Amino acid sequence: MKTNSGSLQCVGFIMDGNRRFAKAKGEETLAGHLAGKEKFKEVIDWVIEASIPHAVFYAFSTENWKRSADEIEYLLGLLMNESDPDSNYINKNVRLRTIGDIDRFPKLMQARLRKSELETAGKRYVTTVWLALSYGGRAEIVKAVNLAIKNGEPVTEKSFHQLLETREMPDPDLIIRTGGEQRLSNFLPWQSIYSELFFVDTYWPAFTKDEFQRILSEYAKRERRLGR
Repeated sequence: MKTNSGSLQCVGFIMDGNRRFAKAKGEETLAGHLAGKEKFKEVIDWVIEASIPHAVFYAFSTENWKRSADEIEYLLGLLMNESDPDSNYINKNVRLRTIGDIDRFPKLMQARLRKSELETAGKRYVTTVWLALSYGGRAEIVKAVNLAIKNGEPVTEKSFHQLLETREMPDPDLIIRTGGEQRLSNFLPWQSIYSELFFVDTYWPAFTKDEFQRILSEYAKRERRLGR
């Protein structure tokens, strides 16, 4: 894979289409989530190969809490396994970070996530993997507004940015959404104002390395004037 030229600092992924992928194959919905988890680990390899410093994955939204109890339990089980500090992807050349209200998750999962963040912070890494867990963009902004009110000081765009959970993450240069839908669905509304958007029809578990490479090539051709 062609290495990153240096201009691409952060790529975002809206991992959509797991359930429709399973349905198209005549399988149970939950099988789609398992396939999606395996694709997530595969995509991390592609990001590392491309030498992209940051990647943010929309793994569990605030709206996902509205799904059935059985589906939530299964999703949390997958997330629990992937939050284990001894899991394979955490042992790759990545640093793990989280954004979102992880206090809503089981205590063991919270502890594993925090331990993984601490253990991966102290090693050499190519890419920082940001997991958006129980994340909603509006909720993040409201939380930052309340912090600003509590501080009792007027804010600028720059100072407000420092109140966000993503303050140490570069704004995504590009955001990829799989599954055919063409919306951001409450994913990083503050941070995505100048992101290049790529919507692909492929369901997340079927997303290919060739598609990813084509997106990176198309991104490299785009002129990003950023309002200028």
